[in-house]
Amino acid sequence: MVSSVDRRDIDIKTADGIAKAALFGAGGGAKAGVILYMDAFGPRPALYSMAERLAGHGYAVQVPDLLYRNAPYGPFDAKTAFVEEKSKAVLMAMIGGLTQEMTVRDSGAFISALEATGIKGPIGVVGYCMGGGRALNAAAAYPDKIAAAASFHGGRLGTDAPDSPATNAGKIKARVYVGSAGVDGSFPPEQSARLAQALREAQVDHIIENYVGMQHGWCVSDHSVFDVTGSERHWKRLVAFFGETLG
Repeated sequence: MVSSVDRRDIDIKTADGIAKAALFGAGGGAKAGVILYMDAFGPRPALYSMAERLAGHGYAVQVPDLLYRNAPYGPFDAKTAFVEEKSKAVLMAMIGGLTQEMTVRDSGAFISALEATGIKGPIGVVGYCMGGGRALNAAAAYPDKIAAAASFHGGRLGTDAPDSPATNAGKIKARVYVGSAGVDGSFPPEQSARLAQALREAQVDHIIENYVGMQHGWCVSDHSVFDVTGSERHWKRLVAFFGETLG
């Protein structure tokens, strides 16, 4: 892994406007492209650091602003945003207005933007928190493009809603990895079981792994529940998963 990689800030034209994104490691020679789907608090240094680390393994990594329809907004402090009533109300309204269908539609533009940098071949996606389900749904919507899809502490992955990844499992051709927090109200055991059954029935190559002792948000360094040991374990799994699938 290299110590640093190049970063470019780009604008991605979507059906609904312009989504700003940061692009790491696309300066030439990237072996594959990856889209990193953010958590609820928006693009920020913690996520950019993660994208840079992943790019150091030879990938061109794009971090799009999923909430661009509300821009400008924030910045939000991941440790306090859901504790303070004012910021919580703003965030909940923004997240509530961002449907899975919107992100799925946007993902076509995200993929095109990666390919415009010269990336050829299969693409990987990884999402955290609210981005986890969106990464899996992107894989369902673009099965000929996305070969590997990972979710960490993603919520509502196994509901019976039409926009649940479990409901859309039959459309997924990618390999799937799901890392769940040990105790997570947004992804309880019954949802995990439903998602596992849906993926098995769809014959999707998948792993669902329970990170015992970790709390929702443990992977991202600016979260109050960030866990160094658990985060490093997530990195080991993610790098191996992408390495086996994307090269």
